[in-house]
Amino acid sequence: MIYITRRERFSAAHRMYREEWTDEKNLKVFGKCSNPNWHGHNYVLYVTVKGEPAENLGFFININTLKRIIKDKVIDKIDHRNLNLEVSFMQGKIATTENLAIAIWDELKPAVEKEGAILHCIKISETENNSIEYYGKEY
Repeated sequence: MIYITRRERFSAAHRMYREEWTDEKNLKVFGKCSNPNWHGHNYVLYVTVKGEPAENLGFFININTLKRIIKDKVIDKIDHRNLNLEVSFMQGKIATTENLAIAIWDELKPAVEKEGAILHCIKISETENNSIEYYGKEY
């Protein structure tokens, strides 16, 4: 089994909060990330796919195809956007990095599988000190 990881970057604003809570309760639970005036990050996204190389090609997915899928399905929809207000696949979700990773997984999985690869991991670095990894529900 071969694993390929593609790195992309995007910038986005968000606010972690529950609408039905007061600003005070949101601050207590989510800290400064609940700022009503939003805040942003320069995210680094790592998409890892796996598969067995085709004998006649030497690869299981063309890296340019993977790049296009990530760009079309995620980066073009999320870069320089407000996750809470402008990103359709984040609607109705608390804009945590964990929820973002799951949503990105759900966006990418069908397109990656259509190309004959298996989505293995979504890793998002929110800051140089904080990152999360998601391996799907089946893991």
